[in-house]
Amino acid sequence: MARKLDQILVVDVESTCWDGEPPEGEESEIIEIGLCLVDVASQKRIGKHSILVKPERSTISEFCTELTTLTPEMFTDAGTLADAVKRLKKEFASKDRLWASWGDYDRRQFERVCQSAGVGYPFGLTHLNVKTLFAVSLGLNHEVGLDGAYNKLGMTMEGTHHRGDDDAWNIADVLCRLLSKSRKIAL
Repeated sequence: MARKLDQILVVDVESTCWDGEPPEGEESEIIEIGLCLVDVASQKRIGKHSILVKPERSTISEFCTELTTLTPEMFTDAGTLADAVKRLKKEFASKDRLWASWGDYDRRQFERVCQSAGVGYPFGLTHLNVKTLFAVSLGLNHEVGLDGAYNKLGMTMEGTHHRGDDDAWNIADVLCRLLSKSRKIAL
């Protein structure tokens, strides 16, 4: 269980990807960890962060660059997955905080990539799926993508879609709205 409920760590990852199957000998791995802390008391977003992770078992394809705007040159000084995990634990208390993402992809990708790389999983057991929470809160009969959620809210996303820090910022915005709405009902 999350021991610290003062803030929620909203995470969005970008991973190496291809238009179709990965090339022989390559596997999808995390290349950007986007983060935004949500202050639970105020239901406000606190900062936006991007941690670039140098791929070790894959390359950044042209398709991936078109989708994410991340280019191979951006990773010259990037750290390893192990470096990123240490930073998550130290700077963001990721093991002790509730963490959230849009859907289960990010959780499953972290589990898979950490196991494959022999790196310890950076989060505790408590994960909040904001995609599902959004759907059930609005009484939808199916989940929608982040852009679909913004359309339903009549709002425009900020930044670049499929960049980890911008997507985490936008997910955190939806989460803050859901928290605020639930607080009004509870009071």
